[in-house]
Amino acid sequence: MKIKLTSVMVDDQDKALAFYTTILGFAKKTEIPMGEHKWLTVVSAEEQDGVELLLEPLGFAPAQTYQKALFDAGIPLTMFHINDVDKEYERLMKLGVTFSMPPTQMGPAKLAVLDDTCGNHIQIVQIL
Repeated sequence: MKIKLTSVMVDDQDKALAFYTTILGFAKKTEIPMGEHKWLTVVSAEEQDGVELLLEPLGFAPAQTYQKALFDAGIPLTMFHINDVDKEYERLMKLGVTFSMPPTQMGPAKLAVLDDTCGNHIQIVQIL
């Protein structure tokens, strides 16, 4: 069993694509128009054939409620592995990214939490 695709709910697919590619550094993998929305995925620029991240539109009211509840509680929707949290934090801060938690040591990991501008807190983590 393998994970080939996972999703992040976003309130605006075009804004999400810009943030996830231009700011976070992912690469667009697939874009297929599907009426009002599209099948839109990104992948790690370092692993083009790796796990795809679907930038999933919030077209389902309970999903909107869930996303807002997580965001309001400060709970990250997902996490991404990073090699150097401090370095990435500084790079993203210079690009204007907002963080709800700066790099923080927690046991064998260092993590930070950012706002993806599309309704989600995203945790970046470095295993030390």
